[in-house]
Amino acid sequence: MKFPILFVLFLKLLQLLNISAETIQQDVTSKGMCTEETANGCEDSSKAESTTNNRNDDAASQRIVSKIEKTWAKYKSCSAEPQDPKCECHQKVWQKDLEVFQKQGITKQNIKDATKFGTLYKIFNQKLYRTADCFFPARCEGIEYFLLKIAPSLPNMDFVVNTRDYPQVSGRFARDVLPVFSFSKTSDYRDIMYPAWTFWAGGPAIKLFPTGIGRWDIQREKINKAGLEFPWEKKIAKGFFRGSRTSHERDSLVLLSRSNPNWVDAAYTKNQAWKSPKDTLGEEPAQEVSFEYHCQFKYLFNFRGVAASFRFKHLFLCRSLVFHVGNEWLEFFYPALKPWKHYVPLDKNPSQSEIKEIMEFFRRNDDLAKNIAEAGYEFIWHHLRMEDIECYWKHLMTNYSKLLKYEVVEDKSLIEIKDKKSNNQKRRRSDEF
Repeated sequence: MKFPILFVLFLKLLQLLNISAETIQQDVTSKGMCTEETANGCEDSSKAESTTNNRNDDAASQRIVSKIEKTWAKYKSCSAEPQDPKCECHQKVWQKDLEVFQKQGITKQNIKDATKFGTLYKIFNQKLYRTADCFFPARCEGIEYFLLKIAPSLPNMDFVVNTRDYPQVSGRFARDVLPVFSFSKTSDYRDIMYPAWTFWAGGPAIKLFPTGIGRWDIQREKINKAGLEFPWEKKIAKGFFRGSRTSHERDSLVLLSRSNPNWVDAAYTKNQAWKSPKDTLGEEPAQEVSFEYHCQFKYLFNFRGVAASFRFKHLFLCRSLVFHVGNEWLEFFYPALKPWKHYVPLDKNPSQSEIKEIMEFFRRNDDLAKNIAEAGYEFIWHHLRMEDIECYWKHLMTNYSKLLKYEVVEDKSLIEIKDKKSNNQKRRRSDEF
């Protein structure tokens, strides 16, 4: 009798041992622990997980590489001749902006209605005139520099120039599309884009440039020289940004800089509305720096401000990789620049992780970063010269004048705008006599 009882107990013990082993195995599997018995299985699982992660990384990288390769393969030079004497690179912009007026033309009443949105100008008998009041005199000066140069070659015309930051003619709500010239806009507006005043005068006034940045011809040479002093191999492999908090879209980069200073050096400076550190995201404002200082860094960030940011064209001259955030706001030369060819595009309001991921990709692919940086530099250097600005103004105004459906007459209430340089020369001559 004892033998059957012992046998039954032995079977139950074996059963318990099996259950315990199964439980241990399940626990190991669920918690990812390894034992000698499961080491091979864990190693295979770890390899599989590692392979999956690498595959995901490769897929994300391949998407970027594919975009770059496709863009470079399809890209064609925007001009038939290297020097682009006909400023072909930018002609599609003025053609598109003027297209809306082709059918009905521009009437005298259209001009009258448009004057509430800007300053009235007139070219008459090859001379430039405008109303006595200009909302921003320095900005008018920056515009008039180019208008005075081309006025002798233009027919008579009236036109209205908006010198505010924001465009004026809504394409959604306005019943009539009025001919208003603005420096920047989005696709929601029907303003006619012109080269901003900042190419000559009236640019943002900062501590380093109390009367405004301006003088693109001078800035080009200075920044280009700094770019040569910091070739790609000597640049710091970090992102860089300095600017005021005119848009909250810049916050992520500044916060990333605070948490990851080895990745990004980004900080807010004061603007005219600054009252306390609240206006610079809780920290004291940083000091402003020159564009030449930017050239030390491999990765430079451009964000919109109130409208388009004036820094965009300057950044390329450092021969650094430009990250352009958002694609809504335009200046006249933006459409000729191609994302992934001349700069790296980022959606507006990028998260810190998105910024870090794209930077990490280009850190790993330094040759791609350098190629895009160089292509961006080459385009701005060769196709955004002072002569390109003048050429654009001339084509824009010549074709605009053809749309006027009335005879332009003299208006003695307007003041004549004269070239300050020629006036000074005349004064010097009179003083000599």
